[in-house]
Amino acid sequence: MKSLMTDLAQTEGGSEAPKPPYSKQFIVRHALTVSGVEEVDTLDKAVSEMQRGNTVLLIDQCPGALVLSTRKVYARSVEEPPSELLVRGPRLGFNESIEHNLALLRQHGNNDNLVLNCVPVGRRVKRELLITYVADIADPNLVREVMARIKRIDLDDVQDTGFIEQIVEDNFLSPFPQVQSTERLDRVLAALLEGRVALILDGTPFALIVPVTFNMLLQSPEDYYERWMPVTLLRILRYFAAFISAFGPSLYISFISFHQGLIPTKLALSIAETRAGVPFPSLIEVLIMEVALEIMREAGLRLPKPIGQTIGIVGGLVIGEAAVQAGIVSPIMIIVVAVTAISSFAIPQYNAGITLRMLRFGAMFFAAVFGLYGVILFFLALCSHLVKLKSFGIPYVSPAAPYRLRDWKDYFMRAPLRWMTRRPKMLHVQDQVRKKQQEE
Repeated sequence: MKSLMTDLAQTEGGSEAPKPPYSKQFIVRHALTVSGVEEVDTLDKAVSEMQRGNTVLLIDQCPGALVLSTRKVYARSVEEPPSELLVRGPRLGFNESIEHNLALLRQHGNNDNLVLNCVPVGRRVKRELLITYVADIADPNLVREVMARIKRIDLDDVQDTGFIEQIVEDNFLSPFPQVQSTERLDRVLAALLEGRVALILDGTPFALIVPVTFNMLLQSPEDYYERWMPVTLLRILRYFAAFISAFGPSLYISFISFHQGLIPTKLALSIAETRAGVPFPSLIEVLIMEVALEIMREAGLRLPKPIGQTIGIVGGLVIGEAAVQAGIVSPIMIIVVAVTAISSFAIPQYNAGITLRMLRFGAMFFAAVFGLYGVILFFLALCSHLVKLKSFGIPYVSPAAPYRLRDWKDYFMRAPLRWMTRRPKMLHVQDQVRKKQQEE
């Protein structure tokens, strides 16, 4: 054990100590042995610091109090986030300690203009929320808007950034996430240099990044660690996977139930042969398999990891084979559901994948009633909603609408890094230049 204070009689080489009352400056300079000392002037702040594990020192005839940093932090070691695995790139992720997360930001985001602003959130249980941005890049209007929305939080306890996300988002009725969630340090640092704002809460490893657009949800940090040609191909595949995840089963229903003439003759005969004896219409057939798949997916998440993986793989094979043998579903239906499920796993952002899975059921019902016209109607309604949606004042489908050609360098494709000399125009940053133009 280490003493927090020394005997004033031993100060200054054993000379006679000054007589009380002692000033705060004298106590801090000569008596305290801890480095972290903060002055508070209200009783509420002093009580809050004691509840967090710090020591409060009251000095006779001195207003206010001194808070000594004696809190012991219990936290996991720094490790790679299990929900955002990469093949190439840094392995650093946040943990539940805001002190550790602050240290990571200071160490790897060494920038004189990096702002780290801690504010308390929660009415009964006080937690620290870190608001961070780069002062000479981020739009001041965006920073003010973030601060204003944070002040709206009036909850007893904010246990996770999910509470904050649901309060600060623009349209709470929209199924699409309007705030980006991540555990990765490199994703947060890259977002800060783009002019965005990050929110990090004490007690959770998930940070929030605002604003966000739809194309950002389909991007991975690994996109910037690989060469531009394979990354462009992977991005196009992700958009295709997102479309299949949302509309794959509905297209199957519309073609099988309404538009058989659009299917090639040999393929149509093969599908008709496999569906012979199936007692359910295509909608019920798809619903049976989709609901079974979602139940297995949820069960796999709740079970221990090795058992959950076994349930997901073996359970899918066993149930699919049994359903085909029993004549409940057709083999082509198993293929459609399997391709749809695999496509949903290609979405880098977990909450975006959930959104596409939810929209899948709406598209299926439209297809069952109106056929291919219903799918097109549902798609157009979805596009109309996305065009109107905003995230902290930024259009959700930017740079497609409004159209900004310069930002398309990092949209469907990823241009070579030597061409990406400017930051996204849609973010209205103060410093547009990302890197100086190289002469060829």
